Amino acid sequence: MAVFTQVSEFDARTLLADYTLGDFIALKGIAAGIENSNFFLTTTQGEFVLTLFEVLKAEQLPFYIELMHHLAAKAIPVPQPQTRRDGKRLSTLHGKPAAIVSKLPGSYEPKPNRTHCAIAGETLAKAHLAGLDFSIQQPNLRGLPWWETTAPTVMPFLDQNLAKLLQDTLAEQQGLAKSDDFKSLPRGPSHCDLFRDNVLFAGTPDHPVMGGFIDFYFAGVDTWIFDVAVSVNDWCIDHANGVFQPELLESWLAAYASIRPFTEAERRVWPAMLRGAALRFWISRLYDFYLPRPAQTLKPHDPGHFERILTQRTISASMALPKDS
Repeated sequence: MAVFTQVSEFDARTLLADYTLGDFIALKGIAAGIENSNFFLTTTQGEFVLTLFEVLKAEQLPFYIELMHHLAAKAIPVPQPQTRRDGKRLSTLHGKPAAIVSKLPGSYEPKPNRTHCAIAGETLAKAHLAGLDFSIQQPNLRGLPWWETTAPTVMPFLDQNLAKLLQDTLAEQQGLAKSDDFKSLPRGPSHCDLFRDNVLFAGTPDHPVMGGFIDFYFAGVDTWIFDVAVSVNDWCIDHANGVFQPELLESWLAAYASIRPFTEAERRVWPAMLRGAALRFWISRLYDFYLPRPAQTLKPHDPGHFERILTQRTISASMALPKDS
C-alpha cells in the first residue's frame, strides 16, 4: 500500500465520473505496505479506498475483486468493491488497473488480547465457509512455486546457517506438498495475509467488535490451515522473539474451531504448516529488503522478524490444534 504512483485531484474526479459515488471531496495517500498504491478517497456519499495495482495484472484481479464482492454479499465484513456505471468493478488509472472499495470502520489493534484473537479467528472461519461456493479459481500466487523460484535470488544474502535453515524448510515443504495428508486438507479461497494490521476493530479496547478484514490482494485458493498458520504466526506471538503466547493462541484456535472444526490431517501437518507460513514471509521480506522496488513511501519490513519466527517453529513444539468437544 505504499504510494508508487501519484494520483491527483483531477485524476480522482475523472475516475469518479465512471461511478455513482457522489462528488470528490478529498484524497490522501496511505503510507504503508509494499505492493499497491492506496489512497483514502472521500466523496459526498462517504469514505472509500482507491487502489492502484502496481504488481498484479488486470487479468489476475477479478479473483480478488469478485471474492470481496462475494464475501460482502454473505455478510462477511470485507471492503465492498464499488460497481461502475457500466457494471464493471475494475477501472484503469495511469495505465494501471484500479478499484474503489468501501472504507471499513475501526482501526487495527497492535496489541491484541484474547477477545481480539477470538473475534479474528471466528471471522476467518466464517469467511472460509462463505467462500466455498465462489466460482473463480486462482492459486495463492505466493505459494510453494513462488518460494521455489524466489529462494535462489535471496540465498546469496544469507550466511551459511541461515541458508541451511531456508533450504531445509523449503525441502520439508516440498515433501509435505506431495503427502497424502496435504492432498486431503480442506481448501478454498483464503486471505493468506491476515496479519493484525489487515484486520480492523471498532467498539472500544475493552469491548471490541469486528470492523472487517482488509487487503485481499494476496488472497488465493490454498489450504485453510495455511491461512490459519499465517494468521497465528502474527496474532499470537511475542513480537520480540516470535514465541507463541499460549493464551492468545488458544483463544484464536478455539474460536476458529467453534465455527469450522479442524480435521485429523490438519492436526498432523500443523507444525510443518506453521513453518511453511513463516518461510513464505521470510522469503518475501528478504526479497523486498535486498531487492527493493522504488516507491516514494516504501519502508521494507525487517526480514529478521520471520527468521526468528521460523527458528522458533523449528526448535519448539507447537500447541496442538483443538479437537471437537
